[in-house]
Amino acid sequence: MTSLTLTRGQVDRERLLRLLQEYGVYAGVVVLLLFNFAFTDHFVSAENFRTQAVQVAPVLIVALGMALAIGTEGVDLAVGSVMALSTSLLSLYLGYGIWPAILMAVAGGIAVGLANGSLIAFLGVQPIVATLALMVAARGLALVLLPQLEDVRDPGMASLGSGDVLGVPYLVLIAAGLALLVAFVVRRTTFGRQLLAIGDSRPAARLAGLPVRRVLVIVYAASGALAAIAGVLATARLTASDPTSLGTLMELSAITAVVVGGTPLSGGRIRIGGTVAGAVLIQLLTTTLIKHDLQPSWTQMAQAVVIIAAVYAARERGKR
Repeated sequence: MTSLTLTRGQVDRERLLRLLQEYGVYAGVVVLLLFNFAFTDHFVSAENFRTQAVQVAPVLIVALGMALAIGTEGVDLAVGSVMALSTSLLSLYLGYGIWPAILMAVAGGIAVGLANGSLIAFLGVQPIVATLALMVAARGLALVLLPQLEDVRDPGMASLGSGDVLGVPYLVLIAAGLALLVAFVVRRTTFGRQLLAIGDSRPAARLAGLPVRRVLVIVYAASGALAAIAGVLATARLTASDPTSLGTLMELSAITAVVVGGTPLSGGRIRIGGTVAGAVLIQLLTTTLIKHDLQPSWTQMAQAVVIIAAVYAARERGKR
């Protein structure tokens, strides 16, 4: 075998890995759609598409915050517990009106994010350790505030969970608006450029005079706020506050959406469009398995395989 043949084979392999990372998530969405079109009963209907869009909205919102954290070469494992805390606060303060309750729920998420960001930025705690500690603490606080499931009987929350504009659910519109907002911040603002520079090389960012600590604190506060919003929307959709189960394993789904969407765990880059497609891929994968009578545990195993494949592709590209 000649050196030319070896070189050509290496180039083809690198090209395949590049295409997998850049467009694999979109190809996965198309494949799952085609499979369900052909083999899943009652999949092609307006009601089913509405249901899928409503269910993916909270996952996407949490994944947006996770993308910001991963973009700084970090991670936020507390997002699921923040959702639980937000539903507890929402239920406790709903008697004062829907907007004060939502503000308190989001404030709780921001508080957790500020704690995460402060531990990471000022005390130098590793993101996985800091957010793991807050994951446990926030879930515990949520259960202290609301020990058991409680029905949410509020017309405003019911309207938020089931209402729509021209057939498009409020939840979907909110998720789409937040995705556009985060994409704008990442691509078009000084803060976004600072965030990516920190993820690319934190020491170099410090030497360049960037406000590293401030950016990190804001990033984790934003992640907490987005997770809290997702918790509010999930509560509105379910018409119940359940801190025991709400947000369970949401961090896994969010990380999967971000990584599969092409955002590297090494930081320095964020793909919001890929994150959106990644969230849709997770929802379609879950739906496909459920509709074909497979246990929910298979969804978690499938997500693990998808993460490994995405990380492998990113790692191989990084070696070049």
